Amino acid sequence: RGELSPEQIDWVIDAYTRGIVADEQMSALAMAILLNGMNRAEIARWTAAMIASGERMNFDSLSRPTADKHSTGGVGDKITLPLAPLVAACGAAVPQLSGRGLGHTGGTLDKLESIPGWRALLSNEEMLNVLDTTGAVICAAGDGLAPADKKLYALRDVTGTVEAIPLIASSIMSKKIAEGTGSLVLDVKVGSGAFMKNIEDARELASTMVALGTDSGVKTIALLTDMSTPLGLTAGNALEVRESVEVLAGGGPADVVELTIALAQEMLTAAGIKDADPAKALADGSAMDVWRRMISAQGGDPDAALPVAREQHVVTASASGVLTRLDAYAVGVGAWRLGAGRARKEDPVQAGAGIELHAKPGDTVTAGQPLMTLHTDTPEKFDYALASLEGCYDVAPAGTAFTANPIVLDRIA
Repeated sequence: RGELSPEQIDWVIDAYTRGIVADEQMSALAMAILLNGMNRAEIARWTAAMIASGERMNFDSLSRPTADKHSTGGVGDKITLPLAPLVAACGAAVPQLSGRGLGHTGGTLDKLESIPGWRALLSNEEMLNVLDTTGAVICAAGDGLAPADKKLYALRDVTGTVEAIPLIASSIMSKKIAEGTGSLVLDVKVGSGAFMKNIEDARELASTMVALGTDSGVKTIALLTDMSTPLGLTAGNALEVRESVEVLAGGGPADVVELTIALAQEMLTAAGIKDADPAKALADGSAMDVWRRMISAQGGDPDAALPVAREQHVVTASASGVLTRLDAYAVGVGAWRLGAGRARKEDPVQAGAGIELHAKPGDTVTAGQPLMTLHTDTPEKFDYALASLEGCYDVAPAGTAFTANPIVLDRIA
């Protein structure tokens, strides 16, 4: 349980990136970090060494201040899609480097790739051009950005060391700091469908990341947000794009709208933009205009029909009364098993697969009414998905009082 020196950290990250330290040795160190933790100085140096393994981007040429957002991942978490164009419509530039889904949490790039023609892979020059002309870009991180993290992330995934808070924090923040954004808002999910199941762990992760960002000169704040129930009414790639477009058109589920506006206000404040009104930019269509320009600039057709799965299966309510629980994790696993997600990084995903919800906790339901619709191109997956949904909801007698968790549970700055 000794402290790693700055020189030791710099050496091991550099040597591992260059292939001098073998995977077997690095996985032993990752396990030691999982079991024994790291102090703030060690985490900061580890993060700095990962940043130093690659290039740093620079947005000084832009006329607007930059603001970015990172979510730790959840079920139905399509917030980036309406949020990036909304914040751009209010005057900030949003360089959103996003990832793909793994396991039960969906990936932003997978969602957007259900739009015909849309490209996730852009050169740095293309990325800057889209950002300059539209105000927002959502794309994959280039190979040059924190290559140590890319290598270590894959290793953690297969060695049971994903949940080490120092490694999660340094993984996220090395990419975000190297990306060059001026301010960053973190959406740290808490609950069954999140990586952090309890608020104490989420608070520790959020505080660690805020400190890393602040120490690196990036204005960083974190919101802890509820992920016990899926966000919105959809989990699955094209289904979530459709719902995001509804939000940009001034509609969409109340929880998605609420969280999008809350994060937008935090991003705009962090970027120094004081007088913007994100709710107005959603209502007047200006956020939708940015969305259309951004999708088009990356080769997508904002008017194209989105993929629809060939097969559907309806799950009906087993009793009448008040829906009091709908487990986010079960819905996420169900969507993944239908083909919306992947077990390994190289697996393909089905654009149209996923789960559509017809009721949320607090709603009154009647026995036999549709509760959710399962979508897939491969109907043999229905049984496998239904097994994950067994016992995923509770219905209490009519008239039972129900209070939903607030969306935003805490703020850390």
